[in-house]
Amino acid sequence: MELGLTGRRAVITGASKGIGLGCALALAREGCEVALAARSADVLARAADEVRDAAPRAAVTTHAVDLSTADGRRTLLAETGGGDGLVDIWVNNAGAIPAGDIVTVDDATWRDAWDLKVFGYIDLCRAVLPRMTARGSGVIVNVIGVASLRPQPSYIAGGVGNSGLVAMTAALGSRSLRDGVRVVAVNPGLIITDRMGDMLRRQAIDELGDESRWEELIPADPAPGTVEQVADVVAFLASDRASHVSGTSITIDGGASSR
Repeated sequence: MELGLTGRRAVITGASKGIGLGCALALAREGCEVALAARSADVLARAADEVRDAAPRAAVTTHAVDLSTADGRRTLLAETGGGDGLVDIWVNNAGAIPAGDIVTVDDATWRDAWDLKVFGYIDLCRAVLPRMTARGSGVIVNVIGVASLRPQPSYIAGGVGNSGLVAMTAALGSRSLRDGVRVVAVNPGLIITDRMGDMLRRQAIDELGDESRWEELIPADPAPGTVEQVADVVAFLASDRASHVSGTSITIDGGASSR
């Protein structure tokens, strides 16, 4: 299916690895100019090389910024043109909220995680959406997570934060289409990334008393998804093929959260 994304400008946060890098690869292969943002310049450089290898004709830029800070967010907006209405597709993906219950997640951990993911997404939407609205076109895709659908006490900061981001997506996307703009989200479940291993190691300590047994906790039904399965949905949602999709969140977890 031709998605018609050639020449469009896309910014992807948290793009140095995992789902963010997968989204950058998918959009670059579809002909987008891609701007990759993350904290580490070295890791970003390697990610950019991977994108260029996969899509030799794609224009790729990197932006080493700390998106947990207001200064970092302003810098990214200025460097990419997101604050000037020059971006067609904005993918919010940066941030990984740590596990823990309401007692074990201390104040600093909770606030630091939300500064990057929750307030990061909110502030970037606040900056990008009005510019897209003024221009009359654009798509914001928020990569959130299935904890928003089935909050668990063992992942309290993530469940509460993700639920808020799903609500924000619904609120913004419910009216944005009248101005030619769409706001959508994806909720990945367990996806094969470095983060999956980190999460299952913590779970293995709690449930099995042994971090090294984490692979025993990898489910078989459904098996974990791939980065590409998430990235393909993001690319579709960012395209005009999804022109009547707004204000909703697409779950990508093999049906696990429906059980």
